[in-house]
Amino acid sequence: MNDSTTGRKECSSAFIGYSIAILGAFLIVAGLVWAMVHYTAPPPLGADRAAERKKFLAEMRAADAEALNSYGWLDKSKGIVRLPIEQAMKLVESKWQNPPAARSNLISRVEKATAVPPPVSYE
Repeated sequence: MNDSTTGRKECSSAFIGYSIAILGAFLIVAGLVWAMVHYTAPPPLGADRAAERKKFLAEMRAADAEALNSYGWLDKSKGIVRLPIEQAMKLVESKWQNPPAARSNLISRVEKATAVPPPVSYE
C-alpha cells in the first residue's frame, strides 16, 4: 500500500514537472515571437508623408473629375476630343440605334485615330 501512494506521488510530481516545462516552453516561444514582431516592425509612417499622400490623392481626384466632366482636346491634329461622360453616353445611345452603321463609323474613327503617318522621303 505504501508503494502505490509513492507511485502516485511520483506520477503527480512528474506530471506537474512536465506541465511546468511545457508552460515554460510556450512562454519562451511567446516571448521570442513578441521580440521578433517588436524589433522587425517598420518605422511608422510620418505625418508629413501622410499629408503629402493626402494632398496628392486630392489633386488626382480633382484631375479625374475634371477629365470626366469637361470638354477638351486629346489630339487636335487628328480631331479627337474629350467629352463629359454623360454627354458621351447620350451620344453612344443615339448612334447605336442602327448597329451596322455605328460599327462601320466606329471602325473608320479607330482607323483615323491610329493611322500611321507615311514615311518621310529625303529626295
